[in-house]
Amino acid sequence: MERDFIINTADANETLDFGAKLSAKLKNGDVIALYGDLGSGKTHLVKGICRGLGVKDVVNSPTFMIVNEYTSEEIPKIFHFDLYRIRSEDELLGMGFMDYMNERGIIFIEWPEHAERLLPPDVIKVHLSHTSEEESHRWIKLELPA
Repeated sequence: MERDFIINTADANETLDFGAKLSAKLKNGDVIALYGDLGSGKTHLVKGICRGLGVKDVVNSPTFMIVNEYTSEEIPKIFHFDLYRIRSEDELLGMGFMDYMNERGIIFIEWPEHAERLLPPDVIKVHLSHTSEEESHRWIKLELPA
């Protein structure tokens, strides 16, 4: 896979399908930071990746829970954070964020801007946004570590 690349999806199903394909490239220990406005497709992408990893649980945004945990036969621990409501790094540290970061598994972080200094140097950055053509179309850019 190229280090950086961009893909466009035409609807939520294509975003899910892209996530399922992307799942084949992920491994234990990967941290994926998902950047984008509300409704840009961050959670849909995570749903697709989890589907590709064989997660049987319902995958939803952990907006009010801060973190959801999923499992699959392939990856025993998958953590899905939504940091939208986090107000400070201290709040994150107080909830044990670094303990999660040290776990073996895959970690997804929506709104990673709230934890930028706590992310590992090899984080996979994914930027999502609406395209100008259609509200349902998404622009997805992956920045893979060097």
